Amino acid sequence: MTIKTGDTLPDATLLALGDNGPEEVALADKLANRKVIIFGLPGAYTGTCSTAHVPSFMVTSDDFKAKGVDEIICVAVNDPFVMKAWGEATRATDEGITMLADAHSEFTTAIGMEFSAPPAGFINRSKRYAMLVDNGVVSILNAESNPGECDISAGETLLEAMD
Repeated sequence: MTIKTGDTLPDATLLALGDNGPEEVALADKLANRKVIIFGLPGAYTGTCSTAHVPSFMVTSDDFKAKGVDEIICVAVNDPFVMKAWGEATRATDEGITMLADAHSEFTTAIGMEFSAPPAGFINRSKRYAMLVDNGVVSILNAESNPGECDISAGETLLEAMD
């Protein structure tokens, strides 16, 4: 089942790289009584993800904060080491974007956003999407039909949808 507007996000444990190695991050703790943006994408260091999707949230991060968004979270089916390095390489971390790994595609699969493209080496990766989540409930969901595109799921488009 694919997540939709009005649905409550499932419990999930994602990973971040902390000072002592990989650390579990309970998504429920990030969402409780908060307004959060979660955007998912096929993978760190991939073309559209690096040149369009992440930058679209970097340039809009202050505008989202002005609209009451507490945190912007990027989720990809990668390991936490890669997500930390990618956040630093893109400077997304400097812009306050939280980079979380869904290493086993558990969250991505639970919300029905997984896809595979074996020729590219993508197995159970995340489709491209962006959502506004208010206290765990999806209030806006913008999902791309093609993972190589970043129009509907761009930060600017989600920002406009919040007006």
